[in-house]
Amino acid sequence: MRSRSKSVRSLSMKKCAEYAKSKGIIIADTKFEFGLDENGRVVLGDEMLTPDSSRFWPLEGYEQGKPQPSFDKQFVRDWLKANRTAIIYCRKKSWIKRLTNTKKRSNC
Repeated sequence: MRSRSKSVRSLSMKKCAEYAKSKGIIIADTKFEFGLDENGRVVLGDEMLTPDSSRFWPLEGYEQGKPQPSFDKQFVRDWLKANRTAIIYCRKKSWIKRLTNTKKRSNC
């Protein structure tokens, strides 16, 4: 199963990367999940090439080794990382509010 899914994955990635590049997009990374059906055939087991399972960069302006703009959810990850302290503070504030059962409105 591993060797069959690996060859399917390699072929799929090559075809998808070529198509994306023709549209000005780099597939920075992605995941493919496979399984076997009742007849032992390799089948796709999950979504593929979505913003949830992949990172896409614009080909125009790409510079190796530098941060890239993206067409996926990476901007959310970057924002969460940059605002980690504020998020933790708001979570704690909300948790304390529930414990004390106060009705005060919060900015968080």
